[in-house]
Amino acid sequence: MANNSPVLMWFRRDLRLCDNAALDAAAQGGRPVIPVFIHDDGVETLGAAPKWRLGLSVADLGARLEQRGSRLVCRRGPALEVLQSLIAETGAGAVYWSRLYDPASKARDTAVKAALRDKGIDAQGFPGHVLFEPWTVKTGSGGFYKVYSPFWRAVKDRDVPEPRPAPGRLAAPESWPASDDPALWRMGAAMRRGADVVAAHVAVGEAAATDRLADFLDRKLARYAQERDFPARDATSRLSENLSCGEISPAVVWHAAQRAWHEGCAGAEPFLKELVWREFAWHLMYHTPHIATRNWRATWDSFPWSQDESRPEVIAWKRGRTGVELVDAAMREMFVTGTMHNRARMVVASYLTKHLMTHWKIGMRWFEDCLVDWDPASNAMGWQWVAGPGPDAAPYFRIFNADTQLARFDPDRAYVRAWIAEGQAHPPATASSYFRAVPESWGLSANTPYPARPVVDHKAGRERALAAYEGRDF
Repeated sequence: MANNSPVLMWFRRDLRLCDNAALDAAAQGGRPVIPVFIHDDGVETLGAAPKWRLGLSVADLGARLEQRGSRLVCRRGPALEVLQSLIAETGAGAVYWSRLYDPASKARDTAVKAALRDKGIDAQGFPGHVLFEPWTVKTGSGGFYKVYSPFWRAVKDRDVPEPRPAPGRLAAPESWPASDDPALWRMGAAMRRGADVVAAHVAVGEAAATDRLADFLDRKLARYAQERDFPARDATSRLSENLSCGEISPAVVWHAAQRAWHEGCAGAEPFLKELVWREFAWHLMYHTPHIATRNWRATWDSFPWSQDESRPEVIAWKRGRTGVELVDAAMREMFVTGTMHNRARMVVASYLTKHLMTHWKIGMRWFEDCLVDWDPASNAMGWQWVAGPGPDAAPYFRIFNADTQLARFDPDRAYVRAWIAEGQAHPPATASSYFRAVPESWGLSANTPYPARPVVDHKAGRERALAAYEGRDF
């Protein structure tokens, strides 16, 4: 191919211009760059909230590219077919992308790379979705880490390349290939009326992500260690939403927090550990891809979890009507905002898998449908960590008591009041908006009486779980 042939920059979960190694490589040498987003099966099969949120990010990236005199070419179809068609239309000699590490993306990208290279196309993946390539972090024996604490110790002092600025200029091709209008893809269709409610709580795009990081560093990081477990307090970064779409790179976040740590900020180290927890999840998904669909520990395969999603108590859990206030407040927060506080995520996961003896995959799929910050690695590892079969899991016999968690982390019930409208003469907008977000078919309103008693109380649920664990060799 001619040295001046265009480069197709295939955007996926790296919807940013700054600190994007693949985009930098595409822009080097002044060759024309054709940014591309493909609505393939990987996009089509996303849950309602993450697909809608991804669509917003795609639109934001398109606008940012237009401001720079470029544009985003959007196509729908199998990735390889779309790329081959664009190569034929434009004479492109290269296709660049940022690597992904979930099983489906790895299989797709391997096939794309082989097919394109077979035709003489320069097809390359670049780092950027994680801090360290998964094959570069090894134990002393040359394997991969299965426990978080030694993983953290292994990476906390490793060098992370300084973030790159956005390319100064993206050369345009002589003519642009045709593009679909992504609005016609209706990526938010499955959200139905909930989209208008959740939209008030998202921060879309690279600029919003950068502002969100700056605000966190300025107002919250110093008190992060003391307040991050209190769900009613505005003490977390909320960057998981932006990291999920790649609107900000983990390296940008890492370097900002590292600077604060070296300056003596007490909250910086625990925040960096949370960022590395995300990293640990992705490394495990790379090395043990079955974590996405099966028990990480096969010794749990015979555990008698129910997989019946039609059970009334499972429906009550999904709808935030278990009668357990902390669980219900958290599930409603997710439906209204598309996110859920991390402490609450652990409590609701424990209640489903232990009190209700329901398979973690049911909860994982529900989160996949409802979370705008859905991340396949963190979601899978988080659910298995709480349920018991996952790597470095919480002791399987640890059963969160939602009442004591409420007393400890929401002592003035501010979180409960924020999300449960029933029983309040003048409920806040956060709580009331839940009834505007949920499907009308649920038949819920603020006048619907709140459950008089839990579907399963803590004592009964704990005893049932412990009885199921008894005599098993995990």
